Amino acid sequence: MSVMILRTVVAEDEPLARQRLRRFVERDPRLVLVGEAESGTAAVELIDRLAPDVVFLDVQMPECTGLEVLERAAHRPAPVFTTAYPEYALRAFEVEAYDYLVKPFGWTRFQAAVDRVARRLAAPPTAPPTLAAAPEPYLERLFVRRRGEMVPVSMRDVHRIEGAGDYVTLCTGTDQVLADISLNELERRLNPASFRRVHRAHIVNLDHVSAIRPYDERRLSIRFADGSEVVASRAGSQSLREMVR
Repeated sequence: MSVMILRTVVAEDEPLARQRLRRFVERDPRLVLVGEAESGTAAVELIDRLAPDVVFLDVQMPECTGLEVLERAAHRPAPVFTTAYPEYALRAFEVEAYDYLVKPFGWTRFQAAVDRVARRLAAPPTAPPTLAAAPEPYLERLFVRRRGEMVPVSMRDVHRIEGAGDYVTLCTGTDQVLADISLNELERRLNPASFRRVHRAHIVNLDHVSAIRPYDERRLSIRFADGSEVVASRAGSQSLREMVR
């Protein structure tokens, strides 16, 4: 079976970090390095001129950030962020990052990121079913990775779910855990009698809602027993209003 070759750009302003990434790219037979950039504006120009399949992109760079690079570039490669700042992860996945490498990372973690990119780029588009299939049972629990173990999270205990790219954060009354599943995919597997999509990035469990109140003229704020709140979008707010009898 032939190996998918991914044309790759490295955008990194630190010379040592750029050199390390270059070595990793050249070491992986699935990648071919076609260009390097030392600033945000240079990265935009390089991405649009070379149209790479994947870009390894530092978050903090001169002239414009890695996040701004993706906003300005007309071509859309598969972005993998490389940074020493883990606090940017949520924003990165909101712009559909394929992975987020926190420095210092090694060869094994780099390979895992390339595996993710190659798997997603090679996946064929989902074809509509030709025959009616029996509906899948609603998801009752989700296993997540924590400190090297797989631990179950009961969906009944989840108050709300926040989405960011290919990941979600499951928020219970006492904990928050990251799960490797997209919000859209998870929504399809949840019982709509309990779970309601109220925003493009939020699903709430109606069984844990303590109150709903106006946030402004069009939107509603949803309060939970643990004191947290989520502001519904206009469409989500209208959906909640339709529950009132």
